[in-house]
Amino acid sequence: MKPSAADLLAVLPQTQCTRCGFTDCAAYAQAMVDGAADINQCPPGGAEGVERLAALTGQRVQALNPHNGSEGPRSVVWIDEDWCIGCTLCIKACPVDAIVGANKFMHTVIESACTGCELCLPVCPVDCILVENASGHATGWAAWSPAQADQARDRYAFYSFRRKRDEGENAKQLEKKAVLKLSDLAAHSQHTDPEILDKKRAVIEAALARARAKQLAQPPR
Repeated sequence: MKPSAADLLAVLPQTQCTRCGFTDCAAYAQAMVDGAADINQCPPGGAEGVERLAALTGQRVQALNPHNGSEGPRSVVWIDEDWCIGCTLCIKACPVDAIVGANKFMHTVIESACTGCELCLPVCPVDCILVENASGHATGWAAWSPAQADQARDRYAFYSFRRKRDEGENAKQLEKKAVLKLSDLAAHSQHTDPEILDKKRAVIEAALARARAKQLAQPPR
């Protein structure tokens, strides 16, 4: 029987690192089911990860694709307090909410929750995030336990839920502002020319229509 995306997702390490070339582990699992990805594109899973996927799919075991990276020790990151400027960019980039802090205050990493995805590194404007080896010589699944994978999967699920919720609330606030402006456009504009106001009204109405169409197209949560 052909495995489902859920079957394949269950044997991935859940680092959500995107090194497989997809947005997250679930997207990679679906791509394998669809025949759009090979089973050798997950460096955190390493050679053992390829073997697990091969056993499920019936495909032959193959070496990791070097284009996606190489198998290595599990890493965690930490933030140099002397250089952190509290920009929150790393917090937004972390897929498992392993970084805590507030705007203009120093951030810190919850080491036990860090998956070593390193997605926080390129967004840091002051390069204050450093990487350290957390598993010694152990690599792949030898450096990553099922319990850690389960934790990472749960944290990513909550991160995804919260992000969608926040985006939805922000969209509602923007829609309220747009409706308010439309109710009395002249009072909310520096322009008095009726022709310019009509053009602005048309732009706002079109934006509202697109936003509402997008909301209707989204599956209920």
